[in-house]
Amino acid sequence: MKRIYSVLVENRSGVLSKVAGLFARRSFNIDSLAVGETDSPNTSVMTIVSTGDNRTLEQIEKQLNKKLDVVKVKSYTEEQCVCRELMLLKVKYNKTTRREIMEICDMMNAQIIDMSKSQLMIQICDVPERTKLLIQMLASISIVEIARTGCLALSKCMDH
Repeated sequence: MKRIYSVLVENRSGVLSKVAGLFARRSFNIDSLAVGETDSPNTSVMTIVSTGDNRTLEQIEKQLNKKLDVVKVKSYTEEQCVCRELMLLKVKYNKTTRREIMEICDMMNAQIIDMSKSQLMIQICDVPERTKLLIQMLASISIVEIARTGCLALSKCMDH
C-alpha cells in the first residue's frame, strides 16, 4: 500500500535529517520526498510518499508524531488527495526527432521551456504516473538529464 504524509515541521536546520533518520533506523522506505516553506517562514511542509503494509504505514505516522520538530502530521491515501510532481527533462534532438518530441509534449501537456541547437528542455507538472510515462515515451529519443520534485499533495477540496 502507498501512503502520502504531509508533515508540518519547524523550519530549522537538522529537521530533514532527523525525519530521514527515523525512516532509515526503522528500515522504512521513502519513495519520494519534497520539502518547502509554507506561508510562514517558521514552518515547512515535508511531503513524504512511502509504501508498506498497514502496520508499517501506521508505525510511520506514530513515529513522525513523536518528533519534537513535527507540528502536525496528515496522512492520505492516493484517493484522498491531489498529488502533483514537477519534472524538468533535457533531450537531444535532430531534424528527424524534433517533430516527434513536439507531438509527445503536446499529447502529454508538457511544455518546451528552453532549447539550443541540439537539446530541448521540457517541463511537465502532472501526477507521478504521467511523469513516468513521459520518461518512457522519450527514452528512445535520448534523454540527457532529469530533475524531479517528488510528489506534492493536498487533501481534496470539500465543502461542508
